[in-house]
Amino acid sequence: MKRKPTIAVVGRPNVGKSTFVNRLVGKRQSIVDDLPGVTRDRIYFDVEWQNKQFTVIDTGGIIPGDEDEIMVSIYDQARIACEEAEKIIFIVDGIEGATPVDYDIANILRQSGKPVYLAVNKVDSSNQITMISDFYSLAIGEPIAISALHGSGGVGDLLELITEDYEIDEEIEEDSTIKIAIVGRPNAGKSSIVNALLGEKRVIVSDISGTTRDSIDSRLTYNNREFVIIDTAGIRKKSKVDYGVEKFAVDRAIRSIRECDVALMVIDATEAVNGISDQDKKIASIITEAGKGMVIAINKWDLIEDKKANTINKFEKMIEHEIPFLNYVPKIYISAVTHQRLNNIFTKVEEVYAECTKRVSTGLLNKVINEAYALNPPQTIRNKRLKILYSTQAATHPPMFLLFANNEELLKEHYKRYLENKLREAFGFFGTPIRISVRTRAEKDKKK
Repeated sequence: MKRKPTIAVVGRPNVGKSTFVNRLVGKRQSIVDDLPGVTRDRIYFDVEWQNKQFTVIDTGGIIPGDEDEIMVSIYDQARIACEEAEKIIFIVDGIEGATPVDYDIANILRQSGKPVYLAVNKVDSSNQITMISDFYSLAIGEPIAISALHGSGGVGDLLELITEDYEIDEEIEEDSTIKIAIVGRPNAGKSSIVNALLGEKRVIVSDISGTTRDSIDSRLTYNNREFVIIDTAGIRKKSKVDYGVEKFAVDRAIRSIRECDVALMVIDATEAVNGISDQDKKIASIITEAGKGMVIAINKWDLIEDKKANTINKFEKMIEHEIPFLNYVPKIYISAVTHQRLNNIFTKVEEVYAECTKRVSTGLLNKVINEAYALNPPQTIRNKRLKILYSTQAATHPPMFLLFANNEELLKEHYKRYLENKLREAFGFFGTPIRISVRTRAEKDKKK
């Protein structure tokens, strides 16, 4: 299938760019807040308009000439978005009128050589149409009045104009990409890992905690396999999360876990030498409860001094001791700065994804379960003993097994864990949680 056309949405801070993008996508994807500079990175969304599909890039509010570290990075991200896109939507604020910053941005966009569409936002009624006349002075094209918040005004006219040369593409391609959510505490090095994997400054990296606020998708191909990498905001303890933008960013990070195929949990090696934090344990629980595959990446391994032959073994034992429920998860020791073992991420993720989607034949499954039962029968409870009559795999991602038994209440958690361990011994399933469910069925209904 052909690459979708790409449109960059740019403008100064707080003119409603993310609100406009959310209007196109049809749901709240970008963070929207009255605080200028909320969107910092460039974020990609797929949009369909009248059976025409294209990609929109939401960018941070830019102020040319601002020397603040974050503002310079935002400007760089917006510039890259304009270079990637075939067309540009320049959004301005109809209430405030044309500002000196708008003129600076218009001058830059004219030099891009790309088609630029000028959208005057916050024109919420026909009585305000006269506000757009001020923007002819930008010399960037015909101003189009829109209301991103209410969807009224010329939003449809703007899209009609932009997509008039786009083809209606009815071809549907099965998506075989693996979605990787890069998750972890703030400053664990998630964005640095993303940038190192992509080979470009895709995500803003700064020593300032909380630089990444949105979840950001990036596509790349490794060994003929397509991956989507989602860089997420660092997940903090609830007590340390301010209500508003940061809370929504953490919610987005958690939602990214639920929507991914495999989560790469990043742990800071320099902090982990003193033990795994409670917050890292909580993140691991979120991934497991969501039923997602997992790879643990111990980052900043280059900063661990006095490494010996058994240093990794000590880390492995420490992790297994402090997070015992993750014994099945593969661990890799990497450095985003030196690129040490970075390519192992794709290899491990692909292996874990294969385990998440693995299916076991019914005959072989029943053989393993019956042998496990014979080797260690469950204890009797009030003179009753669990009998497993039949087993089948009900789903994948995560692998889910359905056991039919004489009494579902007799299957206790410790015996369920025993069966899970036996399934892992027999079939692997490394990197993925396993779900075991039981249903009551009379013995006469047992399948032959």
